[in-house]
Amino acid sequence: MQFGIFSVGDVTPDPHTGRTPDDTERVRSMLTIARHADETGLDVFATGEHHNPPFVPSSPTTMLGYLAGVTKQITLSTATTLITTNDPVRLAEEYAMLQVISDGRMDLMLGRGNTGPVYPWFGKDIRQGIPLAVENYALLRRLWREDIVDWTGTFRTPLQGFTSTPRPLDGVPPYVWHASIRSPEIAEQAAYYGDGFLHNAIFWPMEHTAQMVNYYRQRFEHYGHGRADQAFVGLGGQVFMRPRSQDAVNEFRPYFDVAPVYGHGPTLEEFAHETPLTVGSPQQVIDRYGAFWEQVGHYQRQMFLMDHAGLPLKTVLEQIDLLAEQVVPVLRAEAEARRPADAPSNPPSHADLVAAARAAGTAGATQVSAEADHWTGRTAEDDEAAALAVEPRTH
Repeated sequence: MQFGIFSVGDVTPDPHTGRTPDDTERVRSMLTIARHADETGLDVFATGEHHNPPFVPSSPTTMLGYLAGVTKQITLSTATTLITTNDPVRLAEEYAMLQVISDGRMDLMLGRGNTGPVYPWFGKDIRQGIPLAVENYALLRRLWREDIVDWTGTFRTPLQGFTSTPRPLDGVPPYVWHASIRSPEIAEQAAYYGDGFLHNAIFWPMEHTAQMVNYYRQRFEHYGHGRADQAFVGLGGQVFMRPRSQDAVNEFRPYFDVAPVYGHGPTLEEFAHETPLTVGSPQQVIDRYGAFWEQVGHYQRQMFLMDHAGLPLKTVLEQIDLLAEQVVPVLRAEAEARRPADAPSNPPSHADLVAAARAAGTAGATQVSAEADHWTGRTAEDDEAAALAVEPRTH
């Protein structure tokens, strides 16, 4: 099982000092956090994508490309890449370039984001969020898998004889996660292609998370990609730790109370009760997150938000140390002990994808037609109903 850090890159005043870092300082602190996560042996660092204050990570591939050159082993990812407002042609080029630069030590998580105004900023209509996600990803897949693409769709100009460069490393596209908090259509999309599904449950009760994950698992099996318990699942969470639990609560409370994402709302205790936020000792984090397997089954990636709400960089680095030294080894061992037979321990690495493609005889192969699902013979472009005809929401 993989464990990692994700950052939304918020620029938030420290409630103790009133000081707000400038954008340059915040970006550089994110780089320091990623390098420290690599040094401590964590598996993944992921940056969000935002185009509005008070957030700074507007160019994920720039940040991750730099980190590819200064880290050694950590997987570089996103949280999220905006599939709706980015041009899929640019996504194909930028993330293939990152894949080449990092020697395959990357993947990406696609999502629609949580900032409504971003749509008109990039010439899109938020009311078309789901159709944009479906069409743009279908095109992105073709651009990575076909050397020459002819394409006509609804949301961008047609392509004629287009080749995206550079080509994916070893002829194998990056691994993709689809992220959604509340849209079963996105879980359906992930299942349709056999991709990973990540539910960032930082604002939701685990009952809702379990409903979304279990729906994805059922659809993953329906499309013939494997058993439901073999699907690739990731979760997001939040923790703040000190050796003594009351010290953690006392230290974190001022940051929680004024944080722009949840300050001035529920109390710390209420929020921690309703969501995966865990503020306490490392053992309390182990107990809380270890119990999630009972609700969602074995999963492959657990991401933690730690550098938010104005926490000082020194404090964040201390939190990463506690996570890497006292929490992750225990949770990793417990996850392996509970893993169902033949269920994957981790998401596919680049080496795994290359080996699978070579075994299937498709590594580096040129495709000349729209890719059809291997099991159903359909494409998402031709059959959007497959991605949109889902069970009614109950949350």
